[in-house]
Amino acid sequence: MKQEQLYSVQDWLPFQKILDNGIIKIEENLYVKIIQINPINFNLKSELEKEAILNSYKLFLKTCNFDIQILIQSNKEDLSKHISKINSQKNIEKENIKKISENYIGYIKKLNQNKKSSNKRFYIIIKNSKTHENIKTEEMIIEELNDNFYKIKECLARCGNVVKDISKKQEIISLLYSFINKRMYNNDNIIM
Repeated sequence: MKQEQLYSVQDWLPFQKILDNGIIKIEENLYVKIIQINPINFNLKSELEKEAILNSYKLFLKTCNFDIQILIQSNKEDLSKHISKINSQKNIEKENIKKISENYIGYIKKLNQNKKSSNKRFYIIIKNSKTHENIKTEEMIIEELNDNFYKIKECLARCGNVVKDISKKQEIISLLYSFINKRMYNNDNIIM
């Protein structure tokens, strides 16, 4: 009987190391940088604002003459703290407030069961251009990724988004862990 070989997480993850500045080395001369985006609520904007945002977004897409990947992480919201806060307040209030609170708690629980209450985090992953004819030093690659980050930040800020550079090694580890071990990972544990 042939025994199945077990692999550790380190065996199948595609990167070699995480640098102290948050950049991930995939392989020789190939690096990626992860950027967190806090988006705007497009639906709450006026028609004129929506048009300006779309034009800024078009400019963003034209400016990005390098590889990007847009990643959305969706996690079920933990509403237990919110529900316990409502429960603690309803004990000291009037009878009609208690009934409204109980109905609201029922509504929240129903939303959570139907998976309609989720927390979404948006990321852009950029990688350096890999050229075979001239080998770049690690410093040159880091500079290229940082330049591309500033291009993205400038363009998306025009749209009203907040762009955050994930530059600490521990933040990258926490983020990768949240994707790899999604079931056990709680939103409150994200270090950002």
